[in-house]
Amino acid sequence: MAENEVIKGCKAVLIGGSTGSIDVLLSLLPALRSPLPYALIIVLHRKNTADSNLANLFALKTSISLVEVDDKDPIVPGNIYLAPADYHLLLEQDGTFSLDDSEKINYSRPSIDVTFESAADVYGPSLLGILLSGANADGTNGLKAIKKAGGYIAVQQPESAQVGFMPRQAMLTMPVDYVLDVSEMITLLT
Repeated sequence: MAENEVIKGCKAVLIGGSTGSIDVLLSLLPALRSPLPYALIIVLHRKNTADSNLANLFALKTSISLVEVDDKDPIVPGNIYLAPADYHLLLEQDGTFSLDDSEKINYSRPSIDVTFESAADVYGPSLLGILLSGANADGTNGLKAIKKAGGYIAVQQPESAQVGFMPRQAMLTMPVDYVLDVSEMITLLT
């Protein structure tokens, strides 16, 4: 399927990452144009002491509405959502988010796997998951769930990532639909 057909069919795009992902997002967000036909949901490994200025920093880089998620917020196409620090972010069948403070997964809360797996249950084939730079295997199981549900999966080209372990781990465990550098991600998402 052509890349533009993937985005036309998407109701949600998930981007997960860890070390080195903020720089990618600071390049990607300014390139996005309104109206987005999908909800863009960003899950980054953040410490519970993380400064809440990350949402403000990202919001300054885009003209699209960007918010840090609160429990029970509705998921609305055309908006960008950032998972808050120290909570797992889940997508619910009723079209809302929920926050969970259960144990860390892959040493992380929020866990990329948790969000990707819950989104796969809700959106199935109308979902695109993208895994960026990072130093552990979080996100791999989530990408598997998206693929199993009929969605599309992409990883950052490991050579272009600050830390290539996370995308490389995904590539070693399953065939991915796209291996992209930042400019190719921009092309796919716009």
